[in-house]
Amino acid sequence: MKIAIGQINSTIGDFEGNRNRILRFTLEALQEGAEIAIFPELSLCGYPPMDLLDHETFVEENLHALRSLQQQQPPGIAIVVGYVDRSRDPAGRSLRNVVALLRDGAIQFRQAKRLLPTYDVFDEARYFEPARESRVWPYGGERIGIAICEDIWWEAEPVAGRRYPVDPVRDLLDAGATMIIAPSASPFHVGKGAIRRKLVSSIGTNGGVPVVYVNAVGGNDSLVFDGASIVADGRGRILHQLPGFVEDLRVFEVPPADVPDPDASTPDVSAPDVVPPDHGAFLTEDTPRPLTAGDLMELEAALILGIRDYLEKTGFTTVHLGLSGGVDSALVAVLAVRAVGAGKVRAFLMPSRYSSEGSITDARQLALNLGIRADTLPIQPVYDAFAAALEQHFAGTEEGVTEENIQARVRGTLLMGWSNKFGSLTLTTGNKSELAVGYCTLYGDMAGALAVIGDLFKTEVYALCRYINRQGEIIPESIISKAPSAELRPNQTDQDSLPPYPVLDRILASYLISSHTFSQIVAEGNDPALVARVLELVGRSEYKRRQAPPVLKVSPRAFGTGRRMPIARRIYESLR
Repeated sequence: MKIAIGQINSTIGDFEGNRNRILRFTLEALQEGAEIAIFPELSLCGYPPMDLLDHETFVEENLHALRSLQQQQPPGIAIVVGYVDRSRDPAGRSLRNVVALLRDGAIQFRQAKRLLPTYDVFDEARYFEPARESRVWPYGGERIGIAICEDIWWEAEPVAGRRYPVDPVRDLLDAGATMIIAPSASPFHVGKGAIRRKLVSSIGTNGGVPVVYVNAVGGNDSLVFDGASIVADGRGRILHQLPGFVEDLRVFEVPPADVPDPDASTPDVSAPDVVPPDHGAFLTEDTPRPLTAGDLMELEAALILGIRDYLEKTGFTTVHLGLSGGVDSALVAVLAVRAVGAGKVRAFLMPSRYSSEGSITDARQLALNLGIRADTLPIQPVYDAFAAALEQHFAGTEEGVTEENIQARVRGTLLMGWSNKFGSLTLTTGNKSELAVGYCTLYGDMAGALAVIGDLFKTEVYALCRYINRQGEIIPESIISKAPSAELRPNQTDQDSLPPYPVLDRILASYLISSHTFSQIVAEGNDPALVARVLELVGRSEYKRRQAPPVLKVSPRAFGTGRRMPIARRIYESLR
């Protein structure tokens, strides 16, 4: 069967735009001789719609878009499309996550999602009623089974806290399916591609049937969908994989069950993606999980797509940020330029009396390398005004963190003032290590609309900067090689009060991503007193993260909806 994969970038709530995109891709597929065009999960309304599903008009417009798609469907090709449907059951939730197969302007087949994820960033059981059965649909000499996203993940290795009572893929195979179609909206994180390839390959191998996995692409708030759709044959070989992080349409001849295509390429499903040959210089063992060149290539692409779509889908056209001469703001500036172009990025140098001449020079050189405008807004006069207003009340106290935070808040106020006046979007520059232990200032460096690198540990920031510089110095080497510092007091460095970042990041990764306990982290070779201190810092900083801007998710577990912790709790419960 000749099938088309429509790896599209849907916008949540843009029913007309999403429908038109599906029609355009379908017409192109028809011209290339495809018999069926397959689109991602909830592609008509966008994923995830979240509490928009509580609005009656959202559901109605989604159904209207489906009827309009039926009426405009070209003859000679079937369309597999995801949308929100009403449940016909008298009990349970009133909505379902559904995929319909349209042919000749009619809905010939429907399949609702059976497994509704409620872990990490997912909360589908809050909105949808699961289907009770999986059925197959005879078409073009095949018996097609549809398993929507999570429905195929039953076949993967178990995840802590997730157990399902049914196996939709097995039920489809038992019903005689000769092909599995998996429309999906699976968010990206580093290493996700290899996991998906292994999963799709195992379904093909164990079921003896081809598998067509169609994933969404694009950024929606903190989530980035990477596409990278996959076709596997009945022997588990990966026949085709679409590129990541871009919309694409590909037409393939899918071989019958258990008859592989002899001309297809056969990449190792566990192998990393193809990477540039000059990959040795920027790899590091310091990161919690050593990043390959393929990982870094995907990280860069994911963050660029996340920035670009955040702007396009929220109506912003320009961005700005504070450029400190440090590695974090340097990386965000590079990613912003690659996302929207140098002409739409504005930088501000905001030196204080503690800012070193080297940092100012480095920031200016970076701006020159990127071709962005960088203006200087000295904060000392504003800080002095704040200090004068508080002088009477602070009399007799020593200068410390309070005064340091006022400097950061002056900078945040200036950046947000620019945003309000000119409608530009403020990018924050804090990394995951800082957000974890609270080395960030509310209404200061946390002020903004999007936390671009908030899911990168500090060591990963360095690794990505080295990767960016692999073919020439974009980020000045002096920025990468200097000791990290907020420069909020004389001769300050981060390591004055924090352990070295390689040590800190390994502890944080074990706790935040792997959910290891205090004793497990200590057993990994870490100092007990240091582990206790780090975990206490993480717990006491939860209130800050609740007020942080959305963080672009690129790890298995990011701050935000994927990690929901109470603020009012005993901090030490995790140390036992």
